[in-house]
Amino acid sequence: MTRIGVDVGGTFTDVVVVDDEGRLRGLKTPSTPDRPDDGVVDGLEAVERDGVDPANVTFLGHGTTVATNAVLEGELPETALVTTEGFRDVLEIGRQDRADLYDLNFERPDPLVPRDRRFTVPERVGPDGTVVEPLDDADVAALAERLPEVDAVAVATLFSFRTPDHERAIADALHEAGRDDLAISLSSDVLPEFREYERTSTTALNAALRPVMETYLDRLSRRTAVVGIEREPAVMQSHGGLTGATAAAETPVNTVLSGPAAGVRGAGYLASAAGHEDVVTMDMGGTSTDVSLVTGGDPARTTDWAIAGYPLGVPTVDIHTIGAGGGSIARVDAGGALRVGPESAGADPGPAAYGTGGDRPTVTDAHVVLGRIHPDYPLGGDLSVDVDAASAAVEAGVADPLGQSVAAAARGILEVARANMERALRVVSVERGHDPREFALVAFGGAGPLHAPRLAEDLSIPTVLVPRLAGVLSGLGLLASDIEHTYVRAVVEPLADVTGDDLDEWFDDLVAEGRERLDSEGVEADAMAFERTLDLRYRGQSYSLTVPLDTVEGVDDATGADGDAGGDHLSTAADRFHERHESQYGHANPGEPVELVNARVRAVGEIPAVDVRSTVEGTVDDAVLGERPVGFDGDEREVPVYEHARLPPGGEFDGPSVVQADAATTVVHPGQSVAVDERGTLAITTSEGQS
Repeated sequence: MTRIGVDVGGTFTDVVVVDDEGRLRGLKTPSTPDRPDDGVVDGLEAVERDGVDPANVTFLGHGTTVATNAVLEGELPETALVTTEGFRDVLEIGRQDRADLYDLNFERPDPLVPRDRRFTVPERVGPDGTVVEPLDDADVAALAERLPEVDAVAVATLFSFRTPDHERAIADALHEAGRDDLAISLSSDVLPEFREYERTSTTALNAALRPVMETYLDRLSRRTAVVGIEREPAVMQSHGGLTGATAAAETPVNTVLSGPAAGVRGAGYLASAAGHEDVVTMDMGGTSTDVSLVTGGDPARTTDWAIAGYPLGVPTVDIHTIGAGGGSIARVDAGGALRVGPESAGADPGPAAYGTGGDRPTVTDAHVVLGRIHPDYPLGGDLSVDVDAASAAVEAGVADPLGQSVAAAARGILEVARANMERALRVVSVERGHDPREFALVAFGGAGPLHAPRLAEDLSIPTVLVPRLAGVLSGLGLLASDIEHTYVRAVVEPLADVTGDDLDEWFDDLVAEGRERLDSEGVEADAMAFERTLDLRYRGQSYSLTVPLDTVEGVDDATGADGDAGGDHLSTAADRFHERHESQYGHANPGEPVELVNARVRAVGEIPAVDVRSTVEGTVDDAVLGERPVGFDGDEREVPVYEHARLPPGGEFDGPSVVQADAATTVVHPGQSVAVDERGTLAITTSEGQS
C-alpha cells in the first residue's frame, strides 16, 4: 500500500511518498505554471523511476493553486448572475469599508460579474423564510431566453439561505431550457448564510471557477490514470480537510488556499508529535511566505477573508500571506532604498543561482553569496547552484547602486526580507492577542528554515522546529489530513431566545447531512467525528467569533455521538465568547446581549496518519559533511555542515552550523542548540529558550 501527496507551488511541486514498506521519501520537481498537471505527472513519474509501482498507490492527495491563480491572474470564464429584482448591483455596491482608509488612490476591483451579465427576476423571500412574492414560471422562462452565451451562472436570491426553493427552480428552468452546458452555482448550496454581498460574491466566484477546476481535475484524473494510478485524487480544501476531486470541482471556491492549508496541517501534525500543541507555522517558498497559528493542535480558521479584493465567506485556515519568498527580487528604488519583493522570479526564469535564465538578484542569491546554500548540494530535483551567477546578480542589482560590497548587499537583502516576515508573524500572533514566547515556530518550505532561527530570536520565540521533510511538508500535510466538510445553519437571533431544543434540532440536521456525505465517500461510522461550533457576536457588531461546543458536557463531538446541548450549554458558550473576545480584542462586556449568528458542524472522516519515525542510526558525527565559511551578521565563520537525512534521533549539536537537506537548508545561529527528535525533526533552542 503506497500513499502519495503532491502539492503544486509557485516554483516547485512537492511530492511525498509512503510506500508499502513504510519508507518515507520526498522530492521536488519544477512547477509548470501554464499546465500545473504537467508538474504533478512529472513528480509521479519521478516517483515511479525511484521504484514505486503506481498500481500499488491507494491514495493520492493533491494540493493545488489552480483556483488561486485563476483569480489572481483574472483568467476566469464569462459568468452571469441571477438575483432578486432590485438587487442587481449588490456586487458593485459592496460595503463602505476600504482596505486603507487614508489611501486617496484606492480603487475597488472590478465586479466579478459585469452589469450587462447580471439579471434579476421578480421574487421575494422574507427574512423568516416565508415567500413574500412567489416566483413566476413565465419570468424564469423569459430569463432562460435572455441569458447570453456564458460558461457559468451564479444564482443568489434574497434570503435563500432560509428558503432555497426559488434558487432551485431557477436552476431547473435553465436545464429545462437546454442550458446543460452551464456550470450553475446556487448560493443556498455554496454559502447558506446571511449578508447578501458576501454570499453573492462567494457564489459568483464559485460559479466562475467551476469550468476552470472541472477542466483541470478531469484532465489530471485522466493523466494520473495513464501513469497507472486509478484512484481519484483527494483534493485539499482551504479549511484543511480533504475532499474528492468530483466534490472539489463542484465547489472550487473551497480550494482557493489548498496548498497553504496542506502545509499548516503538516506542520501541526509534526509539532504535536514533538510535544508542541501551540505553534506558529511559517511556510516560505519561492514566491511567498505563509504564516498561520495552530492552537491545541488545530489550525485557526476564519470565514472573514478575501482574495484579490473579493470577499469569501467559506471557512479557511487563517493564513496571512506576504510576497516574500526565495525568489523575491531585490532592487534599489528611485529614492535609494533597498526593496525586496513582492515581485518574484518564480519558477521561470528563477533566481540567478538556478542557472535557468534569471539575472536579477533574489533572496536565494543572497543566501548563496553568504555561503548558506552550497553549490555541491542541489536545491531540489536536479537544480544545481551557480555561485558566480548569484554574485553577479547581487553586484549589478544591489551592491553597485548602493556602493557596497557584494557580501554587504547580500546581508542587506536578507535583513529587509526578515523584517517583512517578522511583521507577518506579528500579525498572526501579537496582533491577535497571543504572546510569541508561548509558541514554537515551525519552519518549512524550501526557504523557511534559512530564516526562521534568526526570526525566532527577534520575536523571543524559544523553540524552532524544522521537520526532516521541511522542503516538501505541504506534500506530507496531504497524508496527515482527514476528509472534512463543513455545514452551517444561519440563525441571527438573540442567544437568549434560542432554546436547547432549537440547538439540538439544528445540530441533528447538520450532523445527519455530514454523515450522509461521509458515508457516500466510504468513511466507516467509527471513523466519523463531528465538531459543533457557534458563531456569536454582541448585538450591533458586524463580525462574529466562533466558539466551540466540543468539550461541553453531553455533546460528544470527539466521537460524533449525538448529544443534548441544552440551555446550560448555551450559557457556557456565552461565557466562552466573552473570554475569547477579551483575548482577541482586549475587552469584553459580559452584560451586553449576545447574538447567535450561525450554528456550524465540521464533519470529519478520519484517515490514519502516516508514521514518520526516523530509522537513522549512528552518531551526529556520521552526519557531518565538512565545514565551510558562512556569513552571520557581518562575520564570516567556518561552521560544520550536517546532512539532515543522516542525523540520528537523540542527536545534539550547537550553532553556528548549517543543516543541509534535499529540499531545504537550515541555518543555526551562534548561541543556539539543536536536538533531533524521534521523527528526525530539528528542535532548535534559541537564546530565549535557554534563558
